[in-house]
Amino acid sequence: MHRRVQGTVTKKDKKEYVVKTRRGKEKVIKNPGRRRIGTRNDDEKRALSADAEASGELKAPRLPKRMCALLIGFCGSGYSGMQIQRDAKTIENALFDAMVRAGAVSQDNADDPVKVNIHRAARTDAGVHAAGNVVSLKMITSVPGVPDMTARINEELPPEIRLWGHELLAPQTHTCLISCRQCDSRKYTYFFPTYTLLPPKPSSGLYRVLTEHAASLTPTMTSPIVDHPFWAGGDAPTDDRADTARKRAWRVESAQLEQLRLTAQKYIATHNFHNFTVNGAFTDRSNQRFMKNIEIADPVVYGETEWISVLFHGQSFMMHQRKMMSALVLSCRTGTPPQIIDELYGPRDVFIPKMPALGLLLEEPLFDTYNSKVARANEKLTPENPDYRPPINFEAHREAMAAFKQTYVYDNMRLVEDRDGLFDAWIRMVDAYDGNDLLYLNPKGTIPSAAVVKDRHRDNAFKERRLFDATSFPEMKQSLEAEEEDDEVEVDKQMRLDTEG
Repeated sequence: MHRRVQGTVTKKDKKEYVVKTRRGKEKVIKNPGRRRIGTRNDDEKRALSADAEASGELKAPRLPKRMCALLIGFCGSGYSGMQIQRDAKTIENALFDAMVRAGAVSQDNADDPVKVNIHRAARTDAGVHAAGNVVSLKMITSVPGVPDMTARINEELPPEIRLWGHELLAPQTHTCLISCRQCDSRKYTYFFPTYTLLPPKPSSGLYRVLTEHAASLTPTMTSPIVDHPFWAGGDAPTDDRADTARKRAWRVESAQLEQLRLTAQKYIATHNFHNFTVNGAFTDRSNQRFMKNIEIADPVVYGETEWISVLFHGQSFMMHQRKMMSALVLSCRTGTPPQIIDELYGPRDVFIPKMPALGLLLEEPLFDTYNSKVARANEKLTPENPDYRPPINFEAHREAMAAFKQTYVYDNMRLVEDRDGLFDAWIRMVDAYDGNDLLYLNPKGTIPSAAVVKDRHRDNAFKERRLFDATSFPEMKQSLEAEEEDDEVEVDKQMRLDTEG
């Protein structure tokens, strides 16, 4: 054991520590790793300790821990994202507490999740749902009197968070399987009402600036949004509620659906997604992303509203996928050619608003490389062999996951939209904008100088609202009370990378 020599450590020392080995020799260690503490607040620690003392768990014998992958699903409404945070309601906080109460995490480790080497395959933002995600940690898999640890943990979890199962990990991947680098790819789905594909209302600010800009490109050029049949005639209601009801009764035409699919194909392959994130520099190689596939399902009607789902399968994703959806929907509703997506990969910096968080769902992370390795290692083993390691996937849980998505994701999503008209409110916000930030939505599919936002003061910059980061009515109320507008937060590169997946 090394003993740290007494003395004051300053920046001038460059954080060098002199330690003595058992043989008495001095050794200089630069920038020693500091133990991460404080991921749990003091009240949580005291509460867990008190519960343990009352039940006598503190005196329980040590039980062996195994590195496992936990397959979970959750409804993110009301949660401040996936990752453990101090003084915040997060998915991992709830999961870790449930595991402590179930005995899967010992009281010695209950004060700090870092002790059990916790990692996750994909981090989700506040309010975002996941049908499948994977968390790895060292857990106690066998507790006397607990025949089914998965069922026991689920007893301690709230119903909106489910543990589908847990699997032992292969020894060589104990410390790093569930890092972002070990996850081969991820699948996300975004759901939205088809009426968001309707062009801007002729009386709106966006309609005016887009038609004026189209006319300035060439005297004979007319914006595709002019004279759309939905807005033709004088029978369009002026009341917002009646207007929304009329939009919900509208059905997307096959030609526009094909245009949506054609534009979505522009995302496939490797591209520079710097315009689809926050503070992303064109020259930063970390903004390169590989998109494997995109599938747009046929529209389906639920109640009065027609919905479309878009499945993204990518190696990794920039923050935010909601910007990708926004560029897709806004270009199609304004008749902008698909080539605008290619332009957005270029060096010019533009502003892309985020679509509502309500429609985003993490379907699952995939571990193809890991599964191939364990398959080779398992060739001469049976599942009963202690060295056998199962693949990390959700195949055995599809039925339970489908039922969970229906109850906690789809039904909730449609309820919020039917009751509050969230997507219509987002469209109204976009259409009310009469500045230059969205002038790249034009018949030529090019980015004009007036739409470039970097290193330039904008008198009429687009302002987003926190309302559209919410996925439930209480969250919306809090968002409106807290702040009506939401500027894109300045974040450093490391913070941005930490929130991507």
